[in-house]
This record gives sequence, C-alpha cells and structure tokens, in this order.
Amino acid sequence: QLVESGGDLVHPGGSLRLSCAASGFTLDYYAIVWFRQAPGKEREAVSCIHGRDLSTSYADSVKGRFTISRDSAKNTIDLQMNSLKPEDTAVYYCAADLLYDLDCNNPGAYGSSISWGQGTQVTVSS
Repeated sequence: QLVESGGDLVHPGGSLRLSCAASGFTLDYYAIVWFRQAPGKEREAVSCIHGRDLSTSYADSVKGRFTISRDSAKNTIDLQMNSLKPEDTAVYYCAADLLYDLDCNNPGAYGSSISWGQGTQVTVSS
C-alpha cells in the first residue's frame, strides 16, 4: 500500500515536501515513481528512485527544482519541491510495481500491475 501526504496550497516560488509511505513491502527492492496529473492533462512521471541503488531520475520540467529521496527509518519516499511554479499544480501520486518493478530510466512506462496511492493535491497559486 502507498499513501501520499504533504500536498497543500503554496505561492509561486515556494516549497513543499511530499511523502509516500509504503507498507506491506520493503523499498529496498523496488523503484518508486512520483507522477502528477493536472486537469485535462495526461499523467506524467516526475521523478523516480530505486531502492536497490538509490539511483534517481527526473523529468526535464522539474530537474534542478525537485529532489527525490528515501527515508529508510520511516520507509518513505519523499519529494522535495522547491521554486514551485503554477504549472506544477496537479494531483501527485506515488506508484510501484511489485510484480515487474518500474524502470527509472523510463519511469513513464508501466503495466497493469502498477499500484497507485490515492494522490495528494498540490496547488501553486498567488
């Protein structure tokens, strides 16, 4: 099970930290991908981290502003979002595929075995 938290309303230029809590499995062996979906737009992969080697990847649109990390003590994957822009407004989801794993080199490719959290709303507005 994956549960996201941390979404909020923030002004442009502000920061938020999202957290994805995993239960029922260990993060040591799987990739976790943060996706987002804005109204009327397709869901897009934002960032990925693999528990095996902590390798990461980022969408070009967030590179340099967002940082993904793992908190082993809490068994969470966190997404630190800085310099937020109105176009970052979306529902943010974390996801994992416990059957086939996800690929941080191609995080937007996934199959029907993917598991999603319920999402957390991030709104960037003045």
